Amino acid sequence: MTIGRTWSVVLTGLVGDLVEIEADLSSHTPDFRIIGLGDRAVGEAQQRVSNACANSGLRLGRRRLTVNLSPASLPKHGSILDVGIAVAAVATEHPLDQRSIARTVHLGELGLDGRLRPVPGVLPAVMAAARAGYERVVVPAECAAEAALVDRIEVVGARTLREVARRHGLALDGDDPAVDESVPPPTAGEVVEESEIPDLGDVVGQRDAVEALVIAAAGGHHLLMSGPPGAGKTMLARRMPGILPPLDDDEALQAAAIRSLSGLPVDRLRRTPPFEAPHHSASVASLVGGGSRVVRPGAIARASGGVLFLDEAGEFAAHALDALRQPLEQGCIEIHRAGFRASFPARFQLVLATNPCPCGNHGVPGGECVCPPAAVRRYLGRLSGPLRDRVDIELALRRVSLAQLHSTRTAMATGEARERVARARAHAAARLRGTPWRTNAEVSGTWLRTGPGAPPPAVRGPLDAALSRGALTLRGYDRVLRVAWTLADMAERGSLEVDDVGRALFLKKGGYA
Repeated sequence: MTIGRTWSVVLTGLVGDLVEIEADLSSHTPDFRIIGLGDRAVGEAQQRVSNACANSGLRLGRRRLTVNLSPASLPKHGSILDVGIAVAAVATEHPLDQRSIARTVHLGELGLDGRLRPVPGVLPAVMAAARAGYERVVVPAECAAEAALVDRIEVVGARTLREVARRHGLALDGDDPAVDESVPPPTAGEVVEESEIPDLGDVVGQRDAVEALVIAAAGGHHLLMSGPPGAGKTMLARRMPGILPPLDDDEALQAAAIRSLSGLPVDRLRRTPPFEAPHHSASVASLVGGGSRVVRPGAIARASGGVLFLDEAGEFAAHALDALRQPLEQGCIEIHRAGFRASFPARFQLVLATNPCPCGNHGVPGGECVCPPAAVRRYLGRLSGPLRDRVDIELALRRVSLAQLHSTRTAMATGEARERVARARAHAAARLRGTPWRTNAEVSGTWLRTGPGAPPPAVRGPLDAALSRGALTLRGYDRVLRVAWTLADMAERGSLEVDDVGRALFLKKGGYA
């Protein structure tokens, strides 16, 4: 047999495209060429495959070997194709089961000694193979647990190229050489387990702020907290994932796929919503994601289904903050590069925290602000009007007083808050049955204003007055209605009242906690 055919996957964002790998052996000047619009990493696979085959006792012949990656018009990148290229090449010289390799997708990078090394994005690649109806996928052994999260496809974890060849019916003499079975450390980030999420009951005072956090979680609303250092902004934000509902199967699988593409370890589906808190020196690319050839998800995509927390928001570059505007509106983010486009989900809850000025004491009772007025305006101006218009709840916090510190009133625990959020979301889901939305934050403004549950003029009076005097934009008008419906859902009412609209308007315009 002079032609070998098998399959692999290349990823563009979270989208996996199947690639047919054809290897042809011809009687010409000895050479090894890979064609099919591959990048430099794909071109260098020629040397990795040659050495891996030779060191695995699967020596390739001294003839011309041409490997074609089809479709030829699809850009291909990374080392994920190495194992597939090696299997197709070996099949031109050795009696592999042709039907077996033709129905198997091969993923992984090759070491020069024939080891299979893990690569980012195994989970979305296996998902693409399963959707295409393939019977089996071969992955590096370190990625087997990750690949096994996908149903309807057999997962084979292999440590060496010789193991792969044996899986396809090739009889090999001798034992496989010993390989290092240690799993490489994660490239970045840490997994936050549910047991590690701090309890909301640890928050001292700030009862109104805790209530606003619960309202935001119940409706999926974006939140801006402003206050001096030590008021508890970061403490509140880090407790947000604990009161959100757990991820369902699809959401958990999507979150795991994004982690996999980011190069982070994935061994099981985690139900706790993700929490991303990039440093204020983060660039636009680190928030949005990107890369010249291999596009990696940024903090926005990694937070999808959970919380994106920007602490010290006033210290972020203004253009980095403005990059949030399109994802907040559309729920997805698209990265355009020459020749391709990558899309990532961006359904996250934005939580912003900022000081009132660079020194943090502007407007603080008993505090001394040393910032000139121009510096205060410039600091607060980092949060542009269009970005603040996309925030549902603005909250001004004060420092905890001595009376609050020694108060005997018990703070709301995470379990209690989670139950309130779950009941409110269940009430909203029942009310929105038959629509494409599940939470109030997703509902379109047109439906809110003109749909079957639109509030009568007497109820929306305060809102109409704010719009008429220019205190609200139409986008802000709709966002106040969404928060008002969340307040009604928390009270388990099927219609809005004037108090709901008034309180939502108060939360939008930034009340003190």
